[in-house]
Formats: sequence, structure tokens, C-alpha cells
Amino acid sequence: MARVFLTDSAVKAAKAEPGKRLELSDTGTPWLWLRVTDAGVKSWVLRYRNAKGEARRFKFGDAATMSLKAARQRAASLKADIDNGADPAAAKRQVRAEAQSLTIRTVGDLLDAYEKACASGEWKPKKKKKRASTIAYEKRLTDRHIRPVIGKLAVVDVKRATVKALLRGMIDAGIGAQTNRVHAIIRQAFNFAIAEELLPVNPAMGFDTFHDSKPRQRIWTDAELKAVWPVLREPTNLKDAEGEPVYVGRPVAIALQLCALLLQRRSEVAGMALSELDLDGAAWLIPGERMKADKPHRVPLPPHALSLIREAIALAALRTNEPLTVVFPSPSDVHSAITADSLTHALAKLRPVAGIEGVTVHDLRRTGSTLMTGERLGVSPFIRSKVLGHGSDAGGGASVSMLHYDANEYLTEKRRALEAWENLLLEIVGERERASNVTPMREAAH
Repeated sequence: MARVFLTDSAVKAAKAEPGKRLELSDTGTPWLWLRVTDAGVKSWVLRYRNAKGEARRFKFGDAATMSLKAARQRAASLKADIDNGADPAAAKRQVRAEAQSLTIRTVGDLLDAYEKACASGEWKPKKKKKRASTIAYEKRLTDRHIRPVIGKLAVVDVKRATVKALLRGMIDAGIGAQTNRVHAIIRQAFNFAIAEELLPVNPAMGFDTFHDSKPRQRIWTDAELKAVWPVLREPTNLKDAEGEPVYVGRPVAIALQLCALLLQRRSEVAGMALSELDLDGAAWLIPGERMKADKPHRVPLPPHALSLIREAIALAALRTNEPLTVVFPSPSDVHSAITADSLTHALAKLRPVAGIEGVTVHDLRRTGSTLMTGERLGVSPFIRSKVLGHGSDAGGGASVSMLHYDANEYLTEKRRALEAWENLLLEIVGERERASNVTPMREAAH
């Protein structure tokens, strides 16, 4: 902060250093300040003390559109009002709060505003913008569990007991992990309400989660993999235990096969776009915005996985004469991809047909990960982590080195590991003869 006699040329030349903000006090009008951000935004600010002696700042103009002369006149007028007991900063906050209270009255209104703020990036609970898939998932939980129960309640009437009653109702209905997720959504939405000065306290805080979450350890057995694979390969004329028809389209079945072969998350496979694929180079580049770690992830495509992707593209092309954008189009819109839930629902239909139970799509990722580093393949945990798209495994080295000084994608090692896993999986399910001279694969030291 500095005190100078401002001139038009001084205002025009004022510039803040990178990462800092410049504030200049006009000695010609002591309570007038010029604020300049490192992005070059210049504002007129009034600094004063109100009737209680409290220091206040009040932004009243944009220096790009309000001249220095006009700013001095406006500042003098405001100062006269302050001397008579006015408090423009407090008045502005009151007007804002009243305006918000008119539009955010109920929990439903709050959820609408919260979802909109998350989508625009205005609200970042974890200091980064939420992915569209996360917002869509939260909205599904909101529409299913929150809005029907407390959506019409006034925001100010929601107490801790209100939130607990909603969560207890979910537990009583046999809902487990989603209860904790709903709790987190309510907590984040009311944190947003506090930030918007609608409430002083958060009714979703001050008590533990209701569901005791434990990491899943389920691994598909060889027999289960062998049982489900023919069902995925030809998902036609299927019937459940009661003899009722079970229909799962071949494209969704291919997506499930790719989850097993490539070991990527179901949302990443379901949302596969043609622009992400290099079929000639047998590689799939998942953009950072679709990755949990927010970093691009290149996945080598072993031969059978590549053939399945080509088959899925051919099936999708039969549905439209327009250029394709996604590999697994939604049934209602060929330009939108199926959701991750589509894969979950499909596997739920197919489990009883295959005579297996208790396994999920994500368990395929855990299964491949476990077998990859087991004695049958012997892939190093470090390369396994690279295959899975994890960014935290430093391979025994310093994590800061991996984060800032290692741009290596380990594409060759990942390709070798995924090809070895594909060969093993196809042997397990009976599509390929088991080689008699296969030895565990070991990566060279890096």
C-alpha cells in the first residue's frame, strides 16, 4: 500500500506484481483508494470507519469506466453520508442478503443454487471445480433422497435433528454408503449457504457419519470370470432363474469387457470418446477432466481390447448417419455417452444369469490389479499404479520428484503389463490356450 497524489496517467499506468494486489491511496482525497489486481482489474474503493469505529472498505466503481475526477466526487459524497451515520458497506451486504433470501428460501432453492455454483466453478468445496460427472451423480442422489424429504422446508428451519432424521431413514431403508454421500452433499450445500450469508451455522455438521464404510476387498475368482465372459460375449437369448428374458445390449457388454481388460474406471470406459482414441497407434488418451486425479492418462490398447473397441464403433455407426462422437452412445442420444450406472445395472442383470453374486464392476479393476502384481504375472506395483492412472505411487522415490520432475508416461511398460493381463484373462475365460512356457514378467529397474 502506498500514498500518492493520483493523476489520470498514474491510474492508467498502475500495475500490480504477479500474485499480488496493488493499493494506492489518493492524497488528494485521503479516503479514496485505487485497487489493482495482478490481472489488471482496477477498482475504486472507499476506506472509512463507521459510527462504531469499525474499519470498512466499500468498492463503488470500476476505474476502467469511472474517471479519477468522478471517483473523487463520488467518494466525497459517500464520505459526507458516512459522517452523518451511514454505512454503505453494511447497506450493500444487507441488500445482497435480502435479495438472496428472496431467491433461496427453501432447501430446494438452496440445492438449485448450490448445483449451479458448482457447475460454473464459483463454488469449489475442495478448491477445484467439480467434474460434470460428479455433479450429475450428486444431482441423482439429491433428487432421490434429499428433495423429496426436506426440499420444501425453509432453509432456516433445517436443524441438526432434521438432517439426522433424513439419514436415519436411509439407513432404516437398507441404504449404506450412499447415506454418507448424501450427508456430504447436505453439508456442502449448507456450507455454501453460510458463505452466501444465509445462515450462521451448518445443521449437517457436528456429528459422525451414519454408515460405517469399509473398503471393499472383493476379488473375482477365475471361475466367476469364466462364467460371466460367455454371457458378455453373446448377451442374447438370456433368461434369469425364473425363466424371464434378460436383455443387455452388445455395446454395454463390450464396455464391461473393456472394464475387465483395461482396468480403468467404469465412468472412464462408459464415456470413451472417438477423439480420445488413436486406433492406429493402439492408445487411448483419457483427458484430465474425466480422470479422478484431474490429469490426462494414456492407456495402451492390447489387441483384443482394440478389436472390441472397433466392434463397438461399428455397432454405434449402424444407429446413425451422422458423425460419431462417442463409442458407447446413449439409447436416447447418439451424441451422448452412456452413464457409468448403465454398466452397474447391466452387470446386476447378468450376475444371476452367470450364476455369480456379490461382485461389482469396480471389483474387476481390483481383480486385474491384484492378479497383475501376483506371481502369475509379476508386474511391479509401480507400473501397476501407472496402468490404473494413480498419481501417488513414487516407486520408492521421492513423491516430489514424480510430481514435478518425471514426465515419463511409461507407455512401453504399461503396454507390456496390459498385454500380459489380457493374455492371462483370455486364458482364464477359455478364449486362449494357456501357454506352457510363460514366466512372470518383471520390469527393468528405473
